[in-house]
Amino acid sequence: MSIDSTTQLNDVDLAAVGNLVQAIQDDPAKARTTWAAHVTWKGAFASEAKVRSFEPTPSDEPAGLGGGDTAANPVEQLLGALGNCLAVGYAANASVAGIELDDLRIDLKGDVDLTVFLGLAEGHAGFDAIDAVVTIASEASREELETLHAKVLASSPVGHTLRNAVPVNVSLA
Repeated sequence: MSIDSTTQLNDVDLAAVGNLVQAIQDDPAKARTTWAAHVTWKGAFASEAKVRSFEPTPSDEPAGLGGGDTAANPVEQLLGALGNCLAVGYAANASVAGIELDDLRIDLKGDVDLTVFLGLAEGHAGFDAIDAVVTIASEASREELETLHAKVLASSPVGHTLRNAVPVNVSLA
């Protein structure tokens, strides 16, 4: 991948992206990264996730589910995580391809049957499916946008995690 380090497009620091690509090409071990979050219960259905040095991200359930409705709930945060990951992918890949984005919006939704969560049935407690609609305003051709779209879908870490069976190991300390 050749990136002109003097160019900035879509507010993406192409030099930083180019430096990362070069560092990984020089030492493939640098591509392996570990991410972490630390969650603390705050009472009732409220908790907060601490990631790196950022302010904690609160979580709560809507009042209709017995929560205080003080923050997005975990399934809403999951939708947001997927949308944010896709947005990063569109910005990065469009910039590298020389596509200027005037506007990018991603609307996500999914259905969850609460019977398993509430202990009323056994089975699948998560989303039945997640639907996302991506709207891009750009001078790029439809063909360029479709190529960009395919590249983003093929490289989204959160998208891949959700689409593929990934072991989740939860242990009690």
